[in-house]
Amino acid sequence: MRGEVGEYLVRLARRSVEHFFREHTVLDERPPFKEVEKKSGAFVTVKTVGGSLRGCIGYPLPVKPLYRAVIETALLAAFDDPRFPPLEEEELDRVLFEVSILTPPEKIPREELPTGIKIGRDGLIVEGLGRSGLLLPQVAVEEGWDPRTFLEHTCLKAGLPPDCWKDPDVTVKRFSSIVFSELSPRGRVVRLL
Repeated sequence: MRGEVGEYLVRLARRSVEHFFREHTVLDERPPFKEVEKKSGAFVTVKTVGGSLRGCIGYPLPVKPLYRAVIETALLAAFDDPRFPPLEEEELDRVLFEVSILTPPEKIPREELPTGIKIGRDGLIVEGLGRSGLLLPQVAVEEGWDPRTFLEHTCLKAGLPPDCWKDPDVTVKRFSSIVFSELSPRGRVVRLL
């Protein structure tokens, strides 16, 4: 994905939250790039300038046009992540917006676990026993995890035991993502992955 498209998406995420604070409505605009009109999985992550997570929500599957997914998940990450209180308007000068564009998930054959997981490329989804959990590729990089640790933490994210991936009723899927982020609030946007 081209840098200017990634920059547009990150700025769109921030703009949608700022618009909601001002207008109390969901931003509605026509995108300047055709490729963002295609359906794609997307996550928006909001972090403090110090790097602490402030909100992260997304659509793992390509259910909406990419630009719509970014608008919606930016609002969800800012206001509806159950792990955090809703973002306050005065925090906008102290948070960074990050957008992850996801490929469709694919099942990892059991015999490839955990050695077939590539840190820095793969994000993981664990599904089974009535639960699911997802971790984006950048999480393993940021935490310094090896493939087994990454897989175990994805199991824990699903609310399951860390070795649940060995259970035949549990499915592990991988996806990759392209990640763009602000370096400072409203500042330069760079590609991270």
